Amino acid sequence: MTSAVVFDLDGVIVDSEQVWDDVREALVRERDGRWSEKAQADMMGMSSPEWSRYLHEELGLADSPQELNDEVVRRMLARYRESLPLIDGAVAAVRRLAAAFPLAVASSSNRPLIETVLGTAGIAELFAVVVSSEEVARGKPAPDVYLEAARQLGVEPERCAAVEDSSNGLRAASAAGFRVIAFPNRHYPPAPDALALADLLVESLDELTPESVHTA
Repeated sequence: MTSAVVFDLDGVIVDSEQVWDDVREALVRERDGRWSEKAQADMMGMSSPEWSRYLHEELGLADSPQELNDEVVRRMLARYRESLPLIDGAVAAVRRLAAAFPLAVASSSNRPLIETVLGTAGIAELFAVVVSSEEVARGKPAPDVYLEAARQLGVEPERCAAVEDSSNGLRAASAAGFRVIAFPNRHYPPAPDALALADLLVESLDELTPESVHTA
């Protein structure tokens, strides 16, 4: 029986993966780095220390990883303040599940971005726990961020369900021992082997109900 639900943020609550892609590609091109088409897939799910090192080491930006992290977060916050791309049905789904389960967020986004999204959407108070992968040793697909969310919730991982959209997110939740609910990202669909890890597949967040979570 599921006792808690942990949401990913990017691609589940906010339609932001392409915003991340736009911001980082623009930065790389502005600063004469080596952008490649595989860069987005490589960075999807990475923690901020991981993707900022990737920008510096793999894509050739001269700025330090910390400087790159700070600049990307600054640009992401500006985009969110201009227009927050909430996914249809996300706020309603969070409110439905909050009436039945304790909730957490386990996200690869930096904490200021998580807090901005949840606060702007008016759902921050519905989450008992928020964990950014910058606060754990490894980003997704490692299970660290999910295991930390379960620890803070005080719920055993096998009694938690995760709502995920991406290949690395699905792999991370599965590796943590969670029940896995897949809401496939429309812009960057998960790989078939990652999608196969899901216990439940939903095509719309309207399908995300306490009853569907319990059947996952």
